[in-house]
Amino acid sequence: MRTRVLRLLRRPWTAAVAAVALVVSVLVAMPASGAAAAACRVDYGVDAWAGGYTARVRITNLGPAVSDWRLTWTYTGDQQVTSAWNATVTQTGASVVAVDAGWNGAVSTGGTAEFGLQGTWRSADPAPDDFALNGTSCGDGGTPTATPTTSPTAPPTTPPPTTPPPAAECGDAVICSGFEDQAGPEPSGDWRFTAPDCQGTGTAAVDSAVSHAGGRSLRVDGRAGYCNHAFVAHTADLSSVGPVMYVRMWVRHTTALPTSHVTFVSMPDSAQGGRALRVGGQNGALQWNRESDDATLPAQSPAGVALSRPLPTDGWQCLRFAIDTSAAGLDTWLGDEQVPGLHADGVPTQDVDQQWLTRGTAPRPTALRLGWESYATGDDTVWFDDVAMGSAPIGC
Repeated sequence: MRTRVLRLLRRPWTAAVAAVALVVSVLVAMPASGAAAAACRVDYGVDAWAGGYTARVRITNLGPAVSDWRLTWTYTGDQQVTSAWNATVTQTGASVVAVDAGWNGAVSTGGTAEFGLQGTWRSADPAPDDFALNGTSCGDGGTPTATPTTSPTAPPTTPPPTTPPPAAECGDAVICSGFEDQAGPEPSGDWRFTAPDCQGTGTAAVDSAVSHAGGRSLRVDGRAGYCNHAFVAHTADLSSVGPVMYVRMWVRHTTALPTSHVTFVSMPDSAQGGRALRVGGQNGALQWNRESDDATLPAQSPAGVALSRPLPTDGWQCLRFAIDTSAAGLDTWLGDEQVPGLHADGVPTQDVDQQWLTRGTAPRPTALRLGWESYATGDDTVWFDDVAMGSAPIGC
């Protein structure tokens, strides 16, 4: 059985694979008299890693306006499309067909349509160059141009300030919040304070003094001890998000992750009878934890912990997850780095996910809670900002 391997965006170069971003532009002049009317340019941007890729496809219509579109191409490598968004994409052998999603079918002269896809590859993944729009070639199959971009091997301690994305840039995300709609110090509207198991002295508030961008963030003053749970939960029901659930948030905290177990993201999981799928730390590094059987990802051996990463303090960090709700797949990124110890692909790996995969049921998170939960020692102040969750990849 093919196991899906989840990734979101570009990885750094490694000895095994060069994960570069490819941008391919195919431009063709208007067809001669008597030829079909459609002409187009296609920008095909790829983020690739060992065994997988995502592609962002932008069609520019250089011919008469169309009410619907059908883009075709042929892969010359062994790529296999596994999912897509903003289009229906099917593949037969090496031939691929992408059809508009209905709402984005009309494209005026000079107008554009965009969609994305995710897939796998084994030996080669060259970019295609034989695009055709509604049956008419977009070009003569010229040589694609590749522009390599380098990524830092580790995220910077303090990323440069960015403007928070407006709701439209979150696509169809179910949650897209920079907390800018919060009017007072108490979480309100779509965000509600909660203490899932027991409540102590931990607190949560809207902070107008510290933010990733904009003017507000969510601040949680977490306290050590089991009964100091303090979370702010979003009211959205996430039961239908998927089949892959993508999460992006910016996090800032003041104290290094402790040796003992702590949690700062908690998601009630119907596959665990409502118990939580948790993201936090242990032994000084990030980890996933499953409340029902206390399984961890990675395994908490010295080798497993070394494959995770600490969460840097005193600077905003972009943290992203991909949770497969149809298989036992998880992926985690800290900035542009895919964290190898926080990756589960269905194939047990020593010191990484062999414990996690003892439970074969795929997770099914139903809600998102941000806050602090300690099981021994570990006070911390944590801020959250620019939080998004949906069924399509969400970048930093």
